[in-house]
Amino acid sequence: MPDIKDIKFAKEGFERIQWADKNMPVLKKIRDRFEKEKPLKDIRIGCCLHVTTETANLMRTLKAGGAEVRLCASNPLSTQDDVTAALVKYFDIDVYAITGEDNKTYYNHIDSVLEFNPQVTQDDGCDLVSTLHSKYPEKCKNVIGGSEETTTGIIRLHSMHNDGALKYPIIAVNDAKTKHFFDNRYGTGQSTIDGIIRATDMLIAGSTVVVAGYGWCGRGFAMRAKGMGANVIITEVDHLKAIEAALDGFRVMKMIDAAPLGDLFVTLTGDINVIDIHHIKKMKDGAIICNSGHFDVEINLKELNKICESKKKVREFVDEYKIDGKSIYVLAEGRLINLAAANGHPAAVMDMSFANQSLVAEYFVKKFKNGEKLPIKVMPVPKDIDDHIAELKLDSMNIKIDELTEEQKKYLASWSIGT
Repeated sequence: MPDIKDIKFAKEGFERIQWADKNMPVLKKIRDRFEKEKPLKDIRIGCCLHVTTETANLMRTLKAGGAEVRLCASNPLSTQDDVTAALVKYFDIDVYAITGEDNKTYYNHIDSVLEFNPQVTQDDGCDLVSTLHSKYPEKCKNVIGGSEETTTGIIRLHSMHNDGALKYPIIAVNDAKTKHFFDNRYGTGQSTIDGIIRATDMLIAGSTVVVAGYGWCGRGFAMRAKGMGANVIITEVDHLKAIEAALDGFRVMKMIDAAPLGDLFVTLTGDINVIDIHHIKKMKDGAIICNSGHFDVEINLKELNKICESKKKVREFVDEYKIDGKSIYVLAEGRLINLAAANGHPAAVMDMSFANQSLVAEYFVKKFKNGEKLPIKVMPVPKDIDDHIAELKLDSMNIKIDELTEEQKKYLASWSIGT
């Protein structure tokens, strides 16, 4: 039986799912084809993703393809309870997710998804895959393949492969060009700003914003903050990304040097304790800290909770910590601010991300039905899938582009044609 907050929220969730669907034309084209062809017929797909309206349309697409689907949350604060209710009531999809669920419930819900022996996994952060490997290793032999949605999950999966622990092939959806160039940059950039403003109602213009990490998510957020008038500082550990940030016009420095300067700090790295206690102690009274990386480990909240003089909730998604006589404000318990305090990425950008998830699932099933075995490693999204999604997206935007002539193709393929 599904485990959700309240089925009474279903009507509102259904309307919001339909609204998101209007902005997901690529996924809709795939769903229409899946409805006719049933490429996923009788395949069990286990999903651990942010349970939002956009994810709901992915679930509808997988089911339209003939799959049996189970879904749980990849983050306790990102679940939209009206969406879970709508998926259960109107789309007959088993969902195990409740906003704000505790850690025990979170992993119980992952267990519920794994209980029906999925043949394909779709993960966002690798909790489903790591639980499957560590708790139910015997079930791995039934899995055709899996896909991973986010940078943090890819890092964990590479670690599993390097340790010899990975037992089935994974496709890194996060690394598709039609995913990270757009979802990570434009989706995270906009939705992180949205979450911060909803939680704090702060004025971005004129504020000093410290951005930890200049990957695609960090770039997207820094670009949006700068566009709203912020003075943006970048902190990095990668020399090339630091050069790029500097040449993009940002100040680049160590976090310890940025700590006294920032009004707002945002982590987007995927690593642990990026903002640590010695940084927090250097911050000014009233500094705001939040995270837009996948897990709630980027800010050292364990240590902060130990040493703070007091802690209290001052408004929804805002906790005030007193430390050394100063007030430091932490948003959304250090979890994803864009999904906890806002609605996550806009549907128009998730359209491409979830198109990748759908077509990668179809790719695995085709290989399986043809008797082909894929290598057990973390692999990129096949180029033809990436290109096809880009083509569909341009078509949905009514944008036409040029094509290479035969002469141009020959020139680009030749090494002998010179000046």
